[in-house]
Amino acid sequence: MASTSDIRNGLCIKYNHDIYKIIEFLHVKPGKGPAFVRTKLKSLTNGKVLDNTFSAGHKIDVVRVETHTFQFLYAEGQDYHFMNTESFEQIFLNKDVLDAPDLLKEGENVMIQVNTETDLPLSVDMAASVILEVTYTEPGVKGNTATNATKPATVETGASVNVPLFINEGDKIKIDTASGKYMERV
Repeated sequence: MASTSDIRNGLCIKYNHDIYKIIEFLHVKPGKGPAFVRTKLKSLTNGKVLDNTFSAGHKIDVVRVETHTFQFLYAEGQDYHFMNTESFEQIFLNKDVLDAPDLLKEGENVMIQVNTETDLPLSVDMAASVILEVTYTEPGVKGNTATNATKPATVETGASVNVPLFINEGDKIKIDTASGKYMERV
């Protein structure tokens, strides 16, 4: 058992008969009344996000997890197949468990958190950004760069991303995996 002072981003806890991962937290100490911790929790079984407030000193049940490096092999329908880079053991996960499955390229490494009690995968953490090649986009109109205008582009994984007008087919772009937005041309 831990208390609210042990809360940090990425911590996995048991709450309401489910396992949640803490995405955000904020310790609040108002001038009047007791302190509390405002959290944003993501369910690792169904992906739902909920806001919750714990009073200061509240006991939380921490789930022990291990993080392993896995390589993404291929997607088959709703299942995504991964291989452990150390033991070469293969697992498959449902598309709903992944945060940004449309930005996942074959051969890319991800970090998978595994519950040590049940050996079940809990969450998949991708790199902060990925570099993908643009496979299709409309040509940019010359002279239309005074505003921050964007156009849709399709990348090699099939995902659609809004990019600036100067991006052309064949360009490699960096995409933020958390928001799915264009960052820069590489």
